[in-house]
Amino acid sequence: MNSDIPLGSVIQGSLTKGLEVRLHPDISVEDMRVGKFLVVQGRRSRFFCLLTDVALGASSDRILANPPAMEDTFLQDVLAGSGTYGTIELAPMLMFTPTATEEERKERLSPEAITNKLGSLGIETSTELELLPVKTIPAHFSQVYEATERDFRSVFGWEDDPHHRNFAIGQPLDMEVPICIDLDRFVERSNGIFGKSGTGKSFLTRLLISGIIRKEAAVNLMFDMHSEYGWEAMKEGKQVSTVKGLRQLFPGLVEIYTLDPESTKRRGVRDAQEMYLSYDQIEIEDLKLVAKELGLSDAAIDNANILCNEYGKSWILRLLNMTNEDIKIFCEEKQGHQGSIMALQRKLLRMESLKYIRSACPHNYIDQILQSLDAGKHVIIEFGSQSNMLSYMLATNKITRRIHASYVKKADKFLQTKNPLDRPRQLVITIEEAHRFLDSSIVHQTIFGTIAREMRKYFVTLLVVDQRPSGIDNEVMSQVGTRVTCLLNDEKDIDAIFTGVAGATGLRSVLAKLDSKQQALLLGHSVPMPVVVRTRAYDSQFYQELGCCDWGDETDEVVFAAAEIAKADLGF
Repeated sequence: MNSDIPLGSVIQGSLTKGLEVRLHPDISVEDMRVGKFLVVQGRRSRFFCLLTDVALGASSDRILANPPAMEDTFLQDVLAGSGTYGTIELAPMLMFTPTATEEERKERLSPEAITNKLGSLGIETSTELELLPVKTIPAHFSQVYEATERDFRSVFGWEDDPHHRNFAIGQPLDMEVPICIDLDRFVERSNGIFGKSGTGKSFLTRLLISGIIRKEAAVNLMFDMHSEYGWEAMKEGKQVSTVKGLRQLFPGLVEIYTLDPESTKRRGVRDAQEMYLSYDQIEIEDLKLVAKELGLSDAAIDNANILCNEYGKSWILRLLNMTNEDIKIFCEEKQGHQGSIMALQRKLLRMESLKYIRSACPHNYIDQILQSLDAGKHVIIEFGSQSNMLSYMLATNKITRRIHASYVKKADKFLQTKNPLDRPRQLVITIEEAHRFLDSSIVHQTIFGTIAREMRKYFVTLLVVDQRPSGIDNEVMSQVGTRVTCLLNDEKDIDAIFTGVAGATGLRSVLAKLDSKQQALLLGHSVPMPVVVRTRAYDSQFYQELGCCDWGDETDEVVFAAAEIAKADLGF
């Protein structure tokens, strides 16, 4: 479709409800699809809009009461455009204006000289553009056009912009133009990747983390519940094939720790480091989080506090070694409840089945992870067969609380000294099944709720991956900076995505019409406006575009050995 040919005219609308456009007679309504980008040329400004609805109209009810026969194509053609017509609903998102008031200049979203870059890309432009929030609408009968590459570049930038860490996450549904997100803005707030099962959340997560690693926007700590991110994972489809993991793409920058060494070795993962936790590292707050999984009552938690006050960090190991007589004597001396303590003992015995739990652990693996993060390494913790919710929630909460406490100290030191060398590296923590940690009933007891509410105060943010956003506390959802959303069907989940989002009515219809594969709605802090994209493929072409090694079967050993030699030369 030619971008110079007008598609329709604005006939009515408002700033809050959007614009109604009547299509010209020669424009087929079937070419108008929800999620498409169009521009409206006003008298002074050019409005960048998202198509949110398509409808059919008729000038007279008589036409609808007595429609032309199916074979009467002549009468259908006569009525088209006059008696019958198509309309579309547009949501104005941004506006371009060649001149701006001083007040508007302060609010503009892209202060760089967009025009110079467009010229270097061979995109013709005649004047410097100002990109502004929409605070007005175009006049009656303003013409609507296809969005051009110039429009998209002006809004979403380009991946090689020297002033921003931009990363191309996909393309518009009907154009071959990259849509970029600003990674610096992405990592400074907590973000979410949402979608029902099978829509490609894991692939999107790999894409974004790959971009963060390549652009050096932050360091990552990933809790890999299903062993999908570190090493190769199965690719969805009829043919059995695999995709590369982050360790394979960035062998010198990504480290894998495993809580199930046997499972990791069976999968052929190279150079993974074993990791263990001991009973004396588990605190009451950790048990509160998994109280439901362990079946712990409030009385059991109260008695756990009594035991902790008496025995300190070794209270769990002491309790597990107690006989019934020992428990009876303890209760008589310390005012504990014998029945509750015996029940607590039975339920804590379930932790003996967790492969990564040890009675004593002389090596502090969490400190080792912190050292890796400080050195700019990205850490993936694999759970292997230990992916049940008890195992996952216990380890994830424990490790994150310890790392967050360390970052709080570093941030306080930086605020005190103002020395750039003391500034902590921005850290992004990726968790799956996020609603388990951020549910309204427990969000105030988990470290993840604290991180989500703090935003970037201590240089730690979350990347939550979840298929049930409705299970996440509303206050936390309102703090999620950027939301990357694949197809959702449940109304509660859709409502949760638009918590705190202005103009959500039109966007709901856009989200509901997404394909089940390789399409997503982006909105929030790291993109200047909501946008629907065909997400970038995670394949060999993507590996090459990132400049990563494409590890073929024949060269795996050579590349891996070269990476290890390079690490040794750099002192890693």
